[in-house]
Amino acid sequence: MKWASTFISKSSFKIIGSFLLVFILATCTKSETESETDPENTPDQSQDLYYPPISASKAWETVSLESLNWDTAAATDLNAFLEAEGTQSFLILKDGKIAMESYFGTTTKESLWYWASAGKTLTSFLIGIAAAEGKLSVDDRTSDHLGQGWTSALAEKEQKIRIIDQLRMTSGLDENIFECTTPNCLQFTADAGTRWAYHNGPYTMLQSVISNAVSEDFNTYFNSRLRNRIGMDGFWLAQGQGNNVYYSSARAMARFGLLILGQGKWDSEPVLTDMNYYRDMLRPSQSFNQAYGYLWWLNGQDRFMAPGSQVVFPGELIPSAPGDLVAGLGKNDQKLYIVPSQNLVIVRMGNDTGDALLGPSSFDSALWERISDMIGL
Repeated sequence: MKWASTFISKSSFKIIGSFLLVFILATCTKSETESETDPENTPDQSQDLYYPPISASKAWETVSLESLNWDTAAATDLNAFLEAEGTQSFLILKDGKIAMESYFGTTTKESLWYWASAGKTLTSFLIGIAAAEGKLSVDDRTSDHLGQGWTSALAEKEQKIRIIDQLRMTSGLDENIFECTTPNCLQFTADAGTRWAYHNGPYTMLQSVISNAVSEDFNTYFNSRLRNRIGMDGFWLAQGQGNNVYYSSARAMARFGLLILGQGKWDSEPVLTDMNYYRDMLRPSQSFNQAYGYLWWLNGQDRFMAPGSQVVFPGELIPSAPGDLVAGLGKNDQKLYIVPSQNLVIVRMGNDTGDALLGPSSFDSALWERISDMIGL
């Protein structure tokens, strides 16, 4: 059976090799006391964070590495590593303030870059907003919002697909037709909820679900409910056969990370009011891939799966990172990391570092080894 967890396809060898290297290089384990991903056990620290203004002002308070007792020599080494690995933008927020901000080549703080699949987190958050407004429920059948025949599956199979399956990557549709969103491309493989497989097509259709549920253009709704409320720049751009990719500055990605760190609040104002959804979004969402929430990647779990593979890997997603890290991870190593226990938001935008994978890669652990050296974790 193609979807059994023990099956290794030819296309999985590169993925397996990349993660096997991570485990070989991981020579130490985390403290048993280090927290795993559990938003319910994270205190609400939104009142203790700094939030930059949402006006046209480019003001953003900074904090020095010296005042944080971070290793400045390690910071120099980190910057050299980032530049050598094709990074365009890198930014660290500590308690909401900019502790480190680096740009390479011709990139500046105003430059726009693609989020790739790290942008899935934006759509996940917007689903939570629409649900809080009573426009939809994650338990709704997807066909309630897209109509019957949005896939090529038999009607009885299509009816089993719910919004939550699109968020969990458990739609049961064939992930080998990866980005196309027309019915002939959305083909049945297994009943919804019976397997995990990373698949752009059903994910992208969530944006149509939102638009139909709120009776408003997706971009307009996104801008008014999320982007403009936290002062982000950027825009969605259609690419390929239906994929919709977000482009923004590194600071805009950092703003969204700060919103997540603040548990959906911006400077004490709730942007996402449904805390049950917030917690569910950042917890293991199904039993197949413990390291996956609602379009968010989760560290600190016992095992994980990766895009393009049905192999279940033992251990944590990023062994060198804190256990409570949650992340938006995109193709060519676009990274958004949030670490509640450290009040950290970290952004990396840039070119592929060598793995050319769709989300998690060996670069995550290599980067976190250097971040940990600098911070002293």
